Amino acid sequence: MISVHELTKRFVSGRDEILAVDHLNFSVLGGEVYGLLGPNGAGKTTTLRMILGLLTPDSGWAEVAGYRTSVAPDEVKRRIGFVSTSAGLYQWLSAREMLLFFADVYGLAPAAARQQLDRVAHVLDLTGYLDRRCGALSTGQRQRVNLARAMIHDPPIMLLDEPTRGLDVLGSHEMFEYIAHLRSEAKAVIVTTHRLEEAERLCDRFGLLHQGRLAGEGTLDELRQATGCKSLAEIFLRHMARNRDPLNLNDSHKADEA
Repeated sequence: MISVHELTKRFVSGRDEILAVDHLNFSVLGGEVYGLLGPNGAGKTTTLRMILGLLTPDSGWAEVAGYRTSVAPDEVKRRIGFVSTSAGLYQWLSAREMLLFFADVYGLAPAAARQQLDRVAHVLDLTGYLDRRCGALSTGQRQRVNLARAMIHDPPIMLLDEPTRGLDVLGSHEMFEYIAHLRSEAKAVIVTTHRLEEAERLCDRFGLLHQGRLAGEGTLDELRQATGCKSLAEIFLRHMARNRDPLNLNDSHKADEA
């Protein structure tokens, strides 16, 4: 449902050229949670922005539910829900007003918008504060409304950029339940996170990014067998310590380097 093929992005900073994403390839199926992991500067957020169509790749392409971001960016955006802790809420609108506003932006008819609002409010337990102004909500409540905003148009694809950042233990647990719900609805989900112990619980497969390249990919069992490490944290630390494309788990990368 999500396909990324030879995706490449460069940025120019002064006289330097930074290769943020380097011929990246991976795919995510419906009902699968894919963890895109890597240190700061590995290219995670840049990759998500290209999938969303917010950044134009220098080469390669991203495809969402059969639509390429470079050809049909509006169709892509209709099929994606994006969750980020940096996404703000409209402080002076109630949660209900804001969610109905976004439903209208996505083209839902009023009756369908109200029906969808009732559904996401039930799933995320928002009913107690739907009519409260967003600026008066707690951090956890704001995060739930942010999640509801991403779900209001019932997209088949969900992109979650550091979704547990700033949340306490209870808020993180609620996020786990939310992602489990997305999996049960057969949505294709990409999660970026630095919390590797959470990634082990959340994700079905992992892509390990290093300097914009996919250094390793697979289920936790596959990564354990390939590296001899027990935990995702150990795999990640080994990856970082070598300061190169360390795992060589992908045949395509071996062929590239041969």
